[in-house]
Amino acid sequence: MSFQAYLDAVEDKTGLTPRQLVDLAAERGYGPGTKAGEILAWLADDYGLGRGHGMAVVHVITKGPTIGTKHVGTAGTHRDESDTLWLDGKATKPS
Repeated sequence: MSFQAYLDAVEDKTGLTPRQLVDLAAERGYGPGTKAGEILAWLADDYGLGRGHGMAVVHVITKGPTIGTKHVGTAGTHRDESDTLWLDGKATKPS
């Protein structure tokens, strides 16, 4: 599953775009420097997210939307189209 697919699944599970979750996290004081466990506990308690999906959200909260290029443009199951994740929801994703 690609990194972007994890974020898209989070949107399906929570009804919130990744950007909305980042904004909610900021309201709680979560951002760069926040421990993953604290964010994971919030996501599990409030949204029922498990560790895998939660860690995708932790990444964008603490590190922003840029990811490593290891799987960008590859043919594997973990491939992503870009090194920048789309946070504004599946319905607004450019084609």
